[in-house]
Amino acid sequence: MRADTDPDRVAMTVHGTGSLTFGEWETRSADLAGALAERGVREGDRVGLVYGNGDWLEYAVAFFGAVRAGAVAVPLSERLARADVDAMLAHCGARLVLRPGELPKPAGGGLSAPTPPAPGALAQILYTSGTTGRPKGVAATHANLAYGCGGRRRPFAHSKHLAHAFPIGTNAGQWMLVNAVDAHPETVTLPRFTPGRFAQLIEHYQAGTVFLVPAMAIEMLAARVHERHDLSSVLLLGSAAAPLPAKVATGLGAAFRNATITNYYTSTEAAPAQTVMMFDPDRPSSVGRPASGGAVKIATAQGEPLPPGVTGEVWMRSPAAVRAYYGDAAATGEVFRAGWVRMGDLGYLDDDGYLYLVDRESDVIKSGAYKVSTLHVEDAVYQHHDVTEAAAFDVAHPTLGKAVAVAVVGPVTHEDLRIFLKEHLAPHELPVRLVTLDALPRNHNGKVDKHALREVVR
Repeated sequence: MRADTDPDRVAMTVHGTGSLTFGEWETRSADLAGALAERGVREGDRVGLVYGNGDWLEYAVAFFGAVRAGAVAVPLSERLARADVDAMLAHCGARLVLRPGELPKPAGGGLSAPTPPAPGALAQILYTSGTTGRPKGVAATHANLAYGCGGRRRPFAHSKHLAHAFPIGTNAGQWMLVNAVDAHPETVTLPRFTPGRFAQLIEHYQAGTVFLVPAMAIEMLAARVHERHDLSSVLLLGSAAAPLPAKVATGLGAAFRNATITNYYTSTEAAPAQTVMMFDPDRPSSVGRPASGGAVKIATAQGEPLPPGVTGEVWMRSPAAVRAYYGDAAATGEVFRAGWVRMGDLGYLDDDGYLYLVDRESDVIKSGAYKVSTLHVEDAVYQHHDVTEAAAFDVAHPTLGKAVAVAVVGPVTHEDLRIFLKEHLAPHELPVRLVTLDALPRNHNGKVDKHALREVVR
């Protein structure tokens, strides 16, 4: 354990708030586990953890205290609507809820921390973003969460500090929690993301590794933070949670001149399986090839593999114990099959095994006799130099049933964009509606909320 080998080493820092050493993390988590046992928490009980981004240190203690007590941790963001939090806690049947400032202390002389749970025991329920329907609770075992940890060479050994701004209650956030435990660098974050504050964080700690979501990258490029801050320390910049547009990846390469720009593709259901793509101008749209011992295939809905170049469903195989939907056997059977996970995306593989996403299966626009990829439309829109952000989505059409609409952020005029897109899109892909917004609506995971966009153009 890191607490045994590096008790005084800082594991995690929230800039402006404080730090947590491995020794402190271990002691406080053990005390919490004992206190939870005194309160009657037993193996398999669900414990809700509702925290904000300024609470990463207390959250880290709460998470490991809960799982050490044999409970199932249910991470939730304070940024969620109260009704959504209540619904998720009710769905999983949480026995207890912990919030900032509410960590119980052991009474003294009471029950000691329970025996650590078995690898196959449930450790976590993480709720999906709900972009395609009601959020589902994805259950993961200890073996799943710990897969790949404890190796002789710790990840990101080139860095003393790893900077991120991922929110609590997301798969990306949990990935950073694992990195805080297992990776070489000290993990640093900040209570609230703004482009300037995050750039200042990177500069202050001379971070060698940085993780963000595409929305953050777009904001940082638009604010031109690289002109005011020294970002030369960054050697690896990773983007996760959503596809990284080629234009944005190119901009990041210029802003972080010493960094390798890397895109990570996975899902809450598929983790730790993932594909990794170091940005390649010859394959600007690819999300890479399998990493971390997993596998990818393009298949029919029944799982029959399709040849390279043919579009079908994206399936990923986890190298670890497979996850499942908590309390939903029917949905589990639809998505999790014999070690494979149906990603809900359409895509294809090239002859070298690189994966290309065509669209979310639920986002494909069926317009008349055609099927339109929103990702393809967005890529075309991003090519206009006056577009900062773009999102394509469907709207009702009196003759076609559905047609394409596009929301943009940036100074581009609608007339100029329509003329530009006629050279880049087929007639059936051209938007019938354009709307300019100050910012695209996003959920707490940083993904565009297309339901909210449809409300905008009603």
